[in-house]
This record gives sequence, structure tokens and C-alpha cells, in this order.
Amino acid sequence: MPTKNKAGFTLIELLVVIAIIGVLISLLLPAVQAAREAARRMSCTNNLKQMGVALQNFHATHNRFPAGYISHPTNDGTVPSGVRIDPTTWDAAPGWGWAAQLLPYLEQGNVAQSIDQAEPIWAPEYADTIATRLPVFLCPSATGGTEPFAVQDEPGDPLMIAGSEIVVGRSHYVASHGQESCWGECGATTTGEIFTDIYNSITQVVQIDGDVSRVADGPFYRNSRTRMRDITDGTSNTIFLGEHSSALSEKTWVGVIPGAFTHPNFASPENGSDAAATLTLVHAGPSGGELDILGVPIIHPINFPTFHVGQMVSEHPGGGNIGLGDSSVRFVSEDINLILFAELSSIAEGELLEEF
Repeated sequence: MPTKNKAGFTLIELLVVIAIIGVLISLLLPAVQAAREAARRMSCTNNLKQMGVALQNFHATHNRFPAGYISHPTNDGTVPSGVRIDPTTWDAAPGWGWAAQLLPYLEQGNVAQSIDQAEPIWAPEYADTIATRLPVFLCPSATGGTEPFAVQDEPGDPLMIAGSEIVVGRSHYVASHGQESCWGECGATTTGEIFTDIYNSITQVVQIDGDVSRVADGPFYRNSRTRMRDITDGTSNTIFLGEHSSALSEKTWVGVIPGAFTHPNFASPENGSDAAATLTLVHAGPSGGELDILGVPIIHPINFPTFHVGQMVSEHPGGGNIGLGDSSVRFVSEDINLILFAELSSIAEGELLEEF
């Protein structure tokens, strides 16, 4: 009796099926990746929204926004005995930054209660607390690390205080110092250069005497006490917060340690290390002393290829999130007009802004 052949795939049919499956996967994969990035971007937006609301609640309680970071005030570089101070920048104890001051308003009361912000960040009893990993300060799209890191000195070695490294919790978010920067040059140097006209590159020299408010034109800087009424450009037109991926450099929610430096994690023609204030703060430019290799004032919006440790950097495709003074969050294109980004970064320059 003849045997019937069992039905099956020929080799050609099998190859066609495999090819079809491959095409479907190649079509599906970008959609899956896009969906994942959309979810990560939404999470990042939510983080900045929480911080924006926390800033409003802080202001309602204290009638001002938190300082960019808290430093013992001095106009001549002298401080009481036992107060650590950087002799160049005049950054001094206690050093707690804007994000640390927001902890009670971010449902981090337990962390906030475990520290006394009148005491220095590097006090040994706070070693575990300052190394805490807080998800609200971490963007899921940012690479380069989410774990605590050891603060570095100017050569790039771990900064040692009383024989110990200072390990701090990481942040992917930074506060805006405005157009101008005042990092290492706001200490023993007694004069600084600022732009009085960003449209025509007109500058003037001002006496600093350790008072960063004579230079900074944004909401956050050393010992800032910015109030709502100070933001005459309008809170909905002023950048308060933004992203900074650890792929470029490490930032922290904790604050500023005198003698520390921020170092770029990759090299570009314009980037380099900068003083401790850039652990928590960035600026937009132009800044009086900041020129490119051609002598042109630098404005660096988010993802601008200068890749300064003192600028905003995001790993969301096409741009990044910023938090405005009214607690709203906007996604800003990395191709935003340079002058417009600078205008958005100051609080009281009186610019007439176009839509963004």
C-alpha cells in the first residue's frame, strides 16, 4: 500500500517565513524603543514637576526660593576658625544645595530630619545620608551612572577631608545660575566681567567682593534669596531647573564642597573641569569671561556641542526638559535659538520673548 507524504514546509517557504518575521521585528523594534523612551521622558518630566511644586511650597513657607547653595558669607575671604573655605573660590561650609533644601517638600522628610543644614555636608555623621540614592533626582534616560560618587579635587583625584573621601548621591538635575556664571572667579578675584548687552556683546567690569548677586542674573547662586517679586521677566518665561546627564559630568543633590571640582567624562574642544559650584548649578551664557576659540561669546543651550560641565545636557532625542519658575515643565529643542535660550535664563533683564 503506497505511503502518503506528510505536509511540510519546503526550504524556500521556510526562508520566506523567516524573512517576513525579520521584517516585522525590524518594523516593530523602533516602535518599542520609541514607546520606552516616551515613558522615560514622562518619568523625567514628572521628576521636574515634583521639584517645581516643591520650589513653590518652599517659597510659600520661607517667602523665598532656596539658595543655590549655602556658604558662610565673606567679603574678604576670612571666616571664623574651624569653618572650611576654599581660598580661591571662597566657597565655604556648610555647602548644602538647593535640592537638599527641598527634601521636606519632596516626601523625603526622613532624609531631611537626619541632617542639620547648619553643619557641613562632610561632617562624618552624615556620610551615609549624603550618599543616599534618591530616585526623584534621577532621569531614566540618562546614562553614566545612578549610584553615589566620590567628589574630586582639581587634578581629578578623590577630594579628602580629614582623611576621608566625600561620597555623595547623584543627581541628573541642575539649577540655573542665569546667563552669567560665577564659579571659580567669585572668590579672591575682586573684579568680574559681565554682559550688560548680550545682543551687541557689551560688557562691564564689576567689583565682586564675594557677593555673587553682583554677577548672577538667574534664580540660583551662592547664598541666593530670590523671591517671586524679583522675577520681573515672569516665572513662566524663566528657566529654574534642567537636566544634566552623568554621561558628561557628575552632579549631586547634596551641595557644594569647598575645594571640589567637576570634571567632564569625555573631551570636546571647549570643555574642561570647573569649580565646585558646578556640582549643582549651570548657566546658559554668555558669561563675561567665556569665549570660544574664535573669541565669540558662548551661549550653550541644552546639548550644545561645547559640552561644558556648566551647561544642561539631556539624552532624550532632540532636546531636553526644563522646569520653569511657575512649576511647569517644557521640552526644549536642542536647536532652540541661542539668544532666546539666554533670555529665558535671566530673571529680570526685561527681554521681549518669542514663543518657544
